[in-house]
Amino acid sequence: MKAPVPDALRPSAGWPAPVSAILLAAWIGAALYFSVVVTRAAFAVLPSRTLAGALVGQTLPVLFDTGMLIGAILVGAALLSPAGAARTASLSGGVAIVALTAIARFVILARIARLRLSMPASIDALPVGDPVRRAFGQLHAMSVGALGLAMLIGIIIAVVLAHSLSLRRP
Repeated sequence: MKAPVPDALRPSAGWPAPVSAILLAAWIGAALYFSVVVTRAAFAVLPSRTLAGALVGQTLPVLFDTGMLIGAILVGAALLSPAGAARTASLSGGVAIVALTAIARFVILARIARLRLSMPASIDALPVGDPVRRAFGQLHAMSVGALGLAMLIGIIIAVVLAHSLSLRRP
């Protein structure tokens, strides 16, 4: 015969929103740190822009992969949550974050990699008006835009989750 589990040890039915909010805040913090600190430091400290670009290019997939994971967690948590604004924000926002980070990771970064392989020289060695350099600039802008939009959606979700958590407090 099993002893009943004390109420203090039972998981709360409302755990998805706080857990989602914490994980989402961690990802947003990492993405902000990467965008504001790491990229700028790489371009300021490393001896060439090519090396800095290589460093940033090696770390971006991890940021996009974790974005997809966080988005999936938001969707899963939403499916476990009761109806309301927090569920709607987590579900729709989670899907959007997964889509944006997946497109950035598997489409945009792949195109950048193919473009780099076809370049006759480093990006900085190409003339400003060179079509390859312009294409690289457009892909870079799309990558930054996808990450920025995913982060903005994440911030909105975090605000909605925080508001929903504050409504639960007596």
